[in-house]
Amino acid sequence: MKKIKIESEFEAYDDLKDLPQDIQDLMHAAFEARDAAYAPYSKFHVGAAIQLENGIVVKGSNQENAAYPSGLCAERTAIYYAGANYTDQKINAIAISAKAQNKETLTPIAPCGACRQAIAEYEVKQGQSIAIYFMGERGSVFKSDSLSNLLPFIFTQEYL
Repeated sequence: MKKIKIESEFEAYDDLKDLPQDIQDLMHAAFEARDAAYAPYSKFHVGAAIQLENGIVVKGSNQENAAYPSGLCAERTAIYYAGANYTDQKINAIAISAKAQNKETLTPIAPCGACRQAIAEYEVKQGQSIAIYFMGERGSVFKSDSLSNLLPFIFTQEYL
């Protein structure tokens, strides 16, 4: 038996204002999406904004449903919309912001497992990493240069 050590590296920004202007703008688009979330059950609003290589920004917010598995996270809402409507465009970056209705969210909140898998699929499909910026409602912002930092053992079509 041997042990395998896996390390991830992130950039941590103390404040949104420390990011490049285009990423600040992308995060503001994620805020707008977050504010449009439909989350009557969890009271947890998430917004995602995707920057395509042609400069178009696609937004998505979490959409809940009384039949819980029928809802969809913000990241997948945005990435599937981009994939369906801009099939020839690569995704450069995604900005994510989450806000709980009942308490302040000041810690950067990463995508859930299902969203990580969806982002991984698009990284593999386009043959290029996607920069992922994530935060709570305000405060620190974390940046991952690739989904592989968040999900080191991705499941891909090569296993099928």
